[in-house]
Amino acid sequence: MKKYLLLCCTSLALFFGLSIPAISQQIDYNKVDAIINNLVAKDKFSGVVLIAENGKAKFEKAYGYIEYKNHTPLKTNTIFELASVSKQFTAMTIMMLQEKGLLNYDDLVEKYIHLPYKGISIRQLLTHTSGLPDYQAIMDEHWDKSKVANNNDIIEYLNQYAPPKLFEPGTQYLYSNTGFVILASIAEKVSGRDFIEFCNTEIFHKLGMKSTDIRTLDAKAAIKNFALGHVFVAERNAYIRADSFPSSNYTIWLGNRKGPGRISSTVEDLLKWDQALYTNKLISQTTLAAAFTPMPLSNGTISNYGFGWELRPKENIVWHNGDNPGYKTIIIRFLKSKETLIILCNNATSEFENLTAALKGCMLP
Repeated sequence: MKKYLLLCCTSLALFFGLSIPAISQQIDYNKVDAIINNLVAKDKFSGVVLIAENGKAKFEKAYGYIEYKNHTPLKTNTIFELASVSKQFTAMTIMMLQEKGLLNYDDLVEKYIHLPYKGISIRQLLTHTSGLPDYQAIMDEHWDKSKVANNNDIIEYLNQYAPPKLFEPGTQYLYSNTGFVILASIAEKVSGRDFIEFCNTEIFHKLGMKSTDIRTLDAKAAIKNFALGHVFVAERNAYIRADSFPSSNYTIWLGNRKGPGRISSTVEDLLKWDQALYTNKLISQTTLAAAFTPMPLSNGTISNYGFGWELRPKENIVWHNGDNPGYKTIIIRFLKSKETLIILCNNATSEFENLTAALKGCMLP
């Protein structure tokens, strides 16, 4: 009888042109918890996991420690480094400025920033199709690591050492942190505002993301509820704070860069961000659509990276991950079912990708 009524209701809805809500798989949250606890028992996961359905957190749990040394437990509102999950916010600043008519995606970089590389568009920066060389390699080789570099330093070194571009703009996709440094600097140039202030005022504060910021090393150290990144050191058979190795930890000596990373946040704030993307709070849905549109390359192929988002069009999924010394992070948005998976990890577990795949499997029909 229930099946008959469902068929009747469906037929009527189709007849009258009504929309039918997406039917998603019933998520077994006991299974979700068991998958995570299996890794925790092996000391293979420390972090916070949130799963939301239609904007409501249905599963939110913390596992592990803020710091392994004193076993301070993580909380669901603990703040984590987002690493490259930050790129979607950088892309948003550019989309906001484009919507206001202050720039165009096809503007060339040299209109705003002096670089030894010409003919690269803002669109190509956003989609990692610019061919720009890796700034981190240049800074690692030449920068005095007793100092903390910012965007101006990075741009200066790119001009000074001018490593060759990797390919002609628009011909290939290759993930580029350099591109997002340049995007943040363009946002500052166009808006006349500091990038951090712009993000705080126009995005974080506007969405009530009270725990989200682009923090200095000192500001992070002053927050007791800030998850410290850890790496497993086999010789000690223990997790050690990632910042115990400053010379090899680029987040320290590149600690003032803006654009490719450095945002720190919580799972709850990221859910607010996720939900705002279904609205017009920041930009119109028409403008946002460009972020989720694949990029055609000059050789006729398509790159499934939009503006700060990895795209899976066949699955109706957009996502991005992040990886800093001691941290692994990811946000996955299931657009059809309006479900969200957020994982913030502070022990850089080797099982992170397997965990992500297992939890994603619990959510897909």
